[in-house]
Amino acid sequence: MTRPRKWCRIGFCPEASCFSPDDKNEKELEFIELLPEEVEALRPKNIEELEQTEAAKRMGISQSTFQRILASAHKKMSEALIYGKALKIIKRTQGK
Repeated sequence: MTRPRKWCRIGFCPEASCFSPDDKNEKELEFIELLPEEVEALRPKNIEELEQTEAAKRMGISQSTFQRILASAHKKMSEALIYGKALKIIKRTQGK
């Protein structure tokens, strides 16, 4: 049995929820879903340029968990850019 997912603090909600290449129509797009915690990990690390320990502390998670979340976000964003897929930021509710 897997361990239940720990909720982490999300400090903002992005205005846009989807980014897609403009050379493809909606029917031919493949979507990659970014989790709210992945988007939140990108913000302090890449935009605010915080160290991982400080960013993890802000999110209320361990540094190793922060690193896994950040690596997942980077992989998804890279795949979207390289293969021309759309990024969709999903909204998570408290019950999921």
